[in-house]
Amino acid sequence: MTWNWQKSDWPRFSWDKTRLPKAEEQLLLEAGIFVGTSSTWDPKDREELTVAAISTEAVTTSEIEGEILDRASVQSSIRKQLVLHGKSAGAPS
Repeated sequence: MTWNWQKSDWPRFSWDKTRLPKAEEQLLLEAGIFVGTSSTWDPKDREELTVAAISTEAVTTSEIEGEILDRASVQSSIRKQLVLHGKSAGAPS
């Protein structure tokens, strides 16, 4: 993967605006499929997916900055932060 700052036109950004509507349509279609599918999952499974998504974002964002985080530690911290009033964020109230 080439980082933005490694591209020859850095820092002058450009894009092909004709590609955006097709990409947006694809995103909305796949998001709808995902939401429809995940709505049938057990709350614990949805919570695990949330933890995985947030931890992936945290780990990869930190890598950009040159910081290497332990994924298991990040996931543990996220799980602790998702606990609200003694219940997990995915549990029914």
